[in-house]
Amino acid sequence: MILEEIKKANVQAMRDRDQNARAVYSVVMTKAMLEIVKKREKSEEFADADMSQILQKTIKELAEEKENYKKAGNSIQAEMIEKQKNILSKFLPQMLSEKEIYDIIQSQDDKSIPSIMKLFKQNYAGKVDMAKVGMVLKNL
Repeated sequence: MILEEIKKANVQAMRDRDQNARAVYSVVMTKAMLEIVKKREKSEEFADADMSQILQKTIKELAEEKENYKKAGNSIQAEMIEKQKNILSKFLPQMLSEKEIYDIIQSQDDKSIPSIMKLFKQNYAGKVDMAKVGMVLKNL
């Protein structure tokens, strides 16, 4: 499970005294714990797909933060944020390519937008960028 890998990496970062990595691991683990509590309240299981979504959202937030630091002229902080993004990217599963998305869509009988979006959300959560699915659908 991705969360377990992150916990192990956090322990290693503590041993290595890597404050930058520790900071980003702590943020991600906190977000995961909050999501686990929400899932428990609904009697649902926390899965790797949920963890992938947390990682993707955190990476997106870090990218925005990096841009703000660049605008402010703080290149040192922007560089640290980039390192944090790279640290988290290692834990993301391999995302589906446009070709793979296209092939999956072509294999379906019902190629309507709601049906295809539902298929990808249910079966490929955390492994696909839904914006990319929408783009491929529009180009059909």
